[in-house]
Amino acid sequence: MKTRTARALGSALPALIAGLCLSVAHASSNKIALIPGGPHPYFAPWEQAAADAKKDFNIGAVDFKVPADWKLNLQTELIESLMTQGYDGFGIFPGDAVGINTTIEELATNKAPALALAGCAQDPTKAAFCLGTDVYNSAYLGTKALIEAMGGKGRIVHLAGLLVDPNTKLRMAAVEKAVKETNGVVTLTQHITDTDSQEAADQKINALLGAQKDQVDGLIATAYIPSVVAAKSLRNLGDRRIKLVGIDDDKIVLDAVKDGFAAGTMAQNPYGQGYVGAYVLDLLASGTCKVKADAPFIKTPQTARFIDSGTLLIKADNVASYKDELKKVTNDLRSSFKTKYLDCK
Repeated sequence: MKTRTARALGSALPALIAGLCLSVAHASSNKIALIPGGPHPYFAPWEQAAADAKKDFNIGAVDFKVPADWKLNLQTELIESLMTQGYDGFGIFPGDAVGINTTIEELATNKAPALALAGCAQDPTKAAFCLGTDVYNSAYLGTKALIEAMGGKGRIVHLAGLLVDPNTKLRMAAVEKAVKETNGVVTLTQHITDTDSQEAADQKINALLGAQKDQVDGLIATAYIPSVVAAKSLRNLGDRRIKLVGIDDDKIVLDAVKDGFAAGTMAQNPYGQGYVGAYVLDLLASGTCKVKADAPFIKTPQTARFIDSGTLLIKADNVASYKDELKKVTNDLRSSFKTKYLDCK
């Protein structure tokens, strides 16, 4: 005679099997790669984003793969190697906004979808779209916040990233626009470029502060490493007169915001770029979805198919809560993505 437990289990077994089959049916065998242009701390959250996307969306593999150096040929060789290993979806930060398009076209020929993440490929491109920070708007808002912290007047120096980074010139133009709107009350004395490496940032920023500290009223840093170096240098000098607005959320910069050595820093959303990027690449690689022809993309100087992954200004009053704000940005973007940007079977 069957026990009550056995009878209950027997009656529930068909439903359990059906649920298991449904789960397997929704699993994906796709292999997705997230590939920055080279080693850089900005992209570190992509590794956790890859692991979380694999688990949350039941994707066969989502891996974070980094070229050995910031050279386009090393990035393209890595992508080609991964393609031969069976990877069929690629989230790429372009090592060169134009040069990467040959490789993206090769991926398209092999029916492997590619997204530009964190930085855009230059149109015309076979990248499905670009998901990243609206770097122009971020730099513009950051400069406006700096000008406000300076009392609306003074002299600014822009600490910019690598000129090979497709985002750098956009940020330079945005800083210039914000300064121009003051009608000469604020002066941009110079752009100091190629500061997004430790040695260059240390040398250039400390040389600036050593020789011209009294001629500088504000620093707008639009790349990760110069933000950190500038925050550290102002703290070492004990200088709260010079106002700093940086970018990203390194602990050194956040501590500078808390302690008054930085007026603020512009948060980006690298985790969201990797997480949502992997989710979408899996849908595209599976053939269940395609990009809508009339999707509400933003048009930028580089591409007509841009999606903003979110940004916000971290100041002393939200330094403890900004991560929750970014998490909501990521969840909102992911939950609405299919409806807004994709046609799915």
